Amino acid sequence: MSGHSKWSTIKRKKGANDAQRAKIFTKIAREIIVAVKAGGPDPENNSSLKDAIAKGRAANMPNDNITRTIKKASGSTEGDNYENITYEGYGPNGVAVIVETLTDNRNRTAADVRHYFDKFGGNMGQTGCVSFMFDRKGVILIENSSSVDEDELTMDCLEAGADDCVLDGDCFEILTSVEDFHTVRDTLEQKYELSSAEISMIPQTMVTLEDEKQILMMGKLLENLEDNDDVQNVYHNWDAPEEDEED
Repeated sequence: MSGHSKWSTIKRKKGANDAQRAKIFTKIAREIIVAVKAGGPDPENNSSLKDAIAKGRAANMPNDNITRTIKKASGSTEGDNYENITYEGYGPNGVAVIVETLTDNRNRTAADVRHYFDKFGGNMGQTGCVSFMFDRKGVILIENSSSVDEDELTMDCLEAGADDCVLDGDCFEILTSVEDFHTVRDTLEQKYELSSAEISMIPQTMVTLEDEKQILMMGKLLENLEDNDDVQNVYHNWDAPEEDEED
């Protein structure tokens, strides 16, 4: 997705109703639990946990929830059997879709993901069938406000090791390599309020849908995938109409 559409998604999540917020918080809590199990409860020594905490704060997850989840993970067996599994496939008219999951039942999750692809005009493919169309990048978003000077931010980003900094709609989008992501994020957050900071899959080219039925089906596919408890992230190369992103 473009920076603008990504920012629109974040704004929508911040303004989500209680049920949507609860689902988002549950998914982030699962990421935190798995990160703690793998690398310990100190985010300064556990980059995966630091990433999960940053995602939680971007979604307005209360600090008490984050702290409680970390403590819970430190003293329980929950999360020991979660697996990271990525599925790839095509939506209507060949839109590329990548689905990252965190699951304790791979058979259930695979069946659910396949069902959504089949039901909404797509098909699930083999590993690697669409991932070559994306670049794995660090993506940091900073809201465009009067307190942020574009030239100064651009210089700070480049000095920190970022690949690019562009103003796109409501936000500045900073791109980094995966290797430099944590350094750039840690440097920028000392001076700026970050709206989001995460490793993402950036499509190399975008696909536009003209047929109204295909647009509807693609929207339903993404909605159902994102609503699934086991699905953590969904990436695609659909150049969705702006009104669809904002709704």
